[in-house]
Amino acid sequence: MLPTISQLQRDLDEGRTTSLALTDAALARIDDTGGEGARAFTQVYRDQALAAARASDLLRAAGLRRSAIDGLPISVKDLFDITGQPTTAGSAVLRDAEPARANALIVQRLIDAGAIIVGRTNMTEFAFSGLGLNPHYGTPRSPWDRATGRIPGGSSSGAGVSVADGMSVAAIGTDTGGSVRIPSAFCGLTGFKPTASRVSQQGTLPLSASLDSIGPLAASVECCAILDAILSGSPYAAPQAPDLSSLRFAVPANLVLDGADDHVRATFAATLERLAQAGAQIRTIDIPEFNELAHINRKGGFTCSESWHWHQSLLESREAEYDPRVSSRILRGKAMSAADYIDVLQARPQWIAGVESRLQSFDALLLPTVPVTAPVIADLEASDEAYFAANGLILRNPTLINFLDGCALSLPCHAAGTAPVGLMVAGIGGQDLRILDIGQTIEATLA
Repeated sequence: MLPTISQLQRDLDEGRTTSLALTDAALARIDDTGGEGARAFTQVYRDQALAAARASDLLRAAGLRRSAIDGLPISVKDLFDITGQPTTAGSAVLRDAEPARANALIVQRLIDAGAIIVGRTNMTEFAFSGLGLNPHYGTPRSPWDRATGRIPGGSSSGAGVSVADGMSVAAIGTDTGGSVRIPSAFCGLTGFKPTASRVSQQGTLPLSASLDSIGPLAASVECCAILDAILSGSPYAAPQAPDLSSLRFAVPANLVLDGADDHVRATFAATLERLAQAGAQIRTIDIPEFNELAHINRKGGFTCSESWHWHQSLLESREAEYDPRVSSRILRGKAMSAADYIDVLQARPQWIAGVESRLQSFDALLLPTVPVTAPVIADLEASDEAYFAANGLILRNPTLINFLDGCALSLPCHAAGTAPVGLMVAGIGGQDLRILDIGQTIEATLA
C-alpha cells in the first residue's frame, strides 16, 4: 500500500520522518538504474528539492505548516511552465523554446503550499495519446508485469509511474480524454479529473482548450481531494462519505464494455456485485448519446482542430522533429473547416443535455475506466495498426466524460496480484466535491 498524504503528514508532525528524508528517498528511487526514473522524468530538480525540503523542516520545527502537502515530494507533468526553463511537453522540437517567464499557476500554488517539486514527468508528446509511448525520452513501464514491459497509460505516463514507484507522493497531470484516469487505472492508483473550469490552465501548454483539465494522481480519494483544493485555490473540505445504501448508480448498457477483455469484464462485474451487496442501488441504463460521439468527432473534433491551431506554424517548419504518430493526428485538424468546428461546438450542448437528463435521478455513473488491461509496449511500438487500435479503445470511455464537461475519479478495483483495473465514478459538470464524497464511500467499501 502506498502511503497517503495524511499518513505522511502525521509522520512528519510526530517526528517519525522529515521532509529531507522523504525527498532523499524519492530522489534515490528516481536515480535507481534498475528502476524507471530515467524514463519517468524529463527533468529532476535535485538541488532545488533538497533545499525546499530543508526549508520545510525548519518551518515545521518552528511550528509552521503551510498545508497538508507541506514537505511532501510531488511531481508535475512536463507541460506546466516552470520559471527559467522551456516547457517541452514531452517533445524534442521545443527543447530550444524560450524559457518560461513565470510558473504555471498550479505550480505556484503547489510551491506556496510547501510541496517539494522533485521534477517534471515524461508524457506522450504534446499529450496526444492515451498510451504513454514517447520516442524521444523513452516509455516508462507500468508497475504491473514490469518484466514484460506494459504501457503506463497516457498521456501522463511518467506521472503514474512516479507515484506507483514511490518517486513522488503524488503527481499532477492533465486530462483531455483520460490522461489522468488512464495512467491511474494502469498503475493501480486513484486519479481525479475535475470539471475543466475548476482549475486554471494559466501557464499550461494546451492540447484542446475545450477539453483540457488538470488533476492529481495519488494513493487515495482523500489525497486527490487535498490536491484538488490546492490546485483549484479552494478551501479544503474533507470528503464526507455518504451511506452507500443512499446512493443510486447508473451503469451504461451500451458502448463502455465493447471490446473489453475478460479480466476487465470479470473485475467490473465483481465490483458492481460487491457494491450492490453492500447496499448500493445500481441500475443499467441505455445512454444512446455515447454511441453518437464518434460521429460528432468523425472529422477530428475539438482535439485535432484546436491542436492544429496551436501547432500550425511549428508543424509547417519542423514536422520532421515530431513523433509521426502525434503529428499525423494533429494534421487532421488542418483539413477541418470552420464549419466543421462549429458543427462540433453546436452539437456539444445538446449532447450534454441528453446525457444529463438520463442521469438526473442518479448520484453517479459507474463504468470501467479502460476496457482492457495494459498492452505490451513492444507490440505497440512495432505496429501503427496496433498502436492506433489500442489508442482509440483505451481513450473511448474516459473521453465521454471530457465531452460531457464532467468530473470523474478512477479507483483501483482489481484483486491483489492481478492486472490493475480502474473503476470510473463520474458525474456531470460542477459535481466535483460530490464525486469525491461518493468516491470515499466506494473506496472504503472495496478496501
